[in-house]
This record gives sequence, C-alpha cells and structure tokens, in this order.
Amino acid sequence: MLLTGWFSFRDGEATAGDVLALRRVEDVLRGTGIPYDIAWSPGFRPEALHLDRLWPEDYSHLVFVCGPLHGPQVEELHRRFAHCVRIAVGTSVIDPASAAVTGFHRVLPRDAPDSEPVEDLAARAPEVPARPVVGVILTHGQEEYGQLRRHGQVAEEVTRWLGGKDCARLELETRLDTHDWHLSATPAQLQSVLARLDLVVTDRLHGLVIALRVGTPVLAVDPVEGGAKMSAQARACGWPALVPAERLDVRQLDRWWDWCLTGGRVTARQIRDGFREGSVPDSADRLVEALARPVPG
Repeated sequence: MLLTGWFSFRDGEATAGDVLALRRVEDVLRGTGIPYDIAWSPGFRPEALHLDRLWPEDYSHLVFVCGPLHGPQVEELHRRFAHCVRIAVGTSVIDPASAAVTGFHRVLPRDAPDSEPVEDLAARAPEVPARPVVGVILTHGQEEYGQLRRHGQVAEEVTRWLGGKDCARLELETRLDTHDWHLSATPAQLQSVLARLDLVVTDRLHGLVIALRVGTPVLAVDPVEGGAKMSAQARACGWPALVPAERLDVRQLDRWWDWCLTGGRVTARQIRDGFREGSVPDSADRLVEALARPVPG
C-alpha cells in the first residue's frame, strides 16, 4: 500500500494538518498489520521516498490522505496507478463529477456536497510531547559598530542551528508599529507574547531585557566582536547565558539551550522578581540627583 497526499507532490506543500491526518491513518494501519510506504515531496523531505523514484507496480493499493480532491496532480495519480485500488480518505470534495474524484474507487470524505461532514483526521492523530516554543529576535542593523559588526554571521549561524532544533520557532520584533498587524503596537503586547514562551533567542539588548522582565529565559548572542551593549546588559542583569560573536559555535549554543530550558527558568524568574522589587538603582533613580546639580560652568 502507498500513502499519498498533497504532501507527496513535487510542487505540493506539507501542512501540519495534512501530516497529522497521515499520522492518524498510520495509527489505524499499524493496528491491522498492513504494510505501507509513504511518498513525500522531495522539497519537504529530500531523503525520503518520492513518487518519481518508486515503481507503481510494487503497490496494490493507493490511499490519498486529506486535502481537496481536484487538479491535474491528483488526476495523474489515477493514470499512473491505474492498476491499484485507489481510496481517498479525509478529503474535501468540491466537484463530485471531476476526474480527480471519480478516479477513486472509494471516497471517504470529511466534507462533500449533500453529505454530513465528519471530523478531520488530524483531530484524532496520536498525541506527541510538546516541544519548546522559542521566540527569535534578531537585528541586522546597528551600523554604528562599523567593522566590529558580526550581525550577518550571527543571524546565519543562529538560524541554521535553530533549524535543526526540535522546537516551535516564532520570529519576533521589538520594533512597534500601529499600522502593521504583524508587529506589536505596544510594549504590553510584546510582553504578553514573551511571557508565554519557553525561551527567547536574541542578539538584541531589549530582546534580552524584556524577556527577563517577564521571567522568560534568554539565550543571548552578542553580535559585536569584543562585546558591546548586549554583553554589558547581560552583566548588569546578572544573566549568564551569553555567547560572544567570536565564540559562537554549536557547542556553546547547545550548552546554554539546555541550561535555559532547565535551571535557567528559575534564574530568569529571580531576575524578574528583582526588577519588580527595584532594589538596585538604575539611571532613572539618579536622574533627579543629576537634575539638582548645578551645570559645570
């Protein structure tokens, strides 16, 4: 048996819902002992089995999982696997008369004209452990540091490393905008997001400070060679999870990643509580004193 779907086509796309629906079908098939293969899009999983690298004659059944039944890609499956019993499961039927639909021997839809809808297959997919939710706040600016800037290198290495982590990534900005819905319009909105994360990865000073302000651990990277305001602020806040640009490597990132997701949670909350208590004077505390002093002649 071959399991296919829109996640199988070269120009298709794999969605979270499609893959969860596939997992539900796999779960049922494992209970029967029926062997199966899965065809994946080469753009999504280059190392996996692809439609253009298999022999249709090796299969007696083709099962199409989830998504809408329409278009030439689905119709091509009927031609190429004409000898197979072809079944569609958990799909949307838009036009029951289309060749993409009529080519199946059996259609078990989630929704179709003149029929009651059933719950999507993704709803009952096997449960999986939650993954860390990680906010990513990177800057490509700060031209004021001139030749000491390592922002491009930092962004490239950090994002490549993050791409290999089993986590949910959320790209964020500290920049506020009242017109662009992608961005927060107020600090409170950004804080509300950061407070719900497991970890923040950032090379921005305020990415560090605002995350600690709500008690979320931060893996900080100083993008300036030799250290600049990021290193200074981490020291001022008493936050140890800092990687200098010149020592940026996977081992350092992994080390602090593990710490942030364990003991770093407690340290972040302690720093948050210290901010709230205000026991250490900051520049604003000294402002009134400075204003009271006579200006040197």
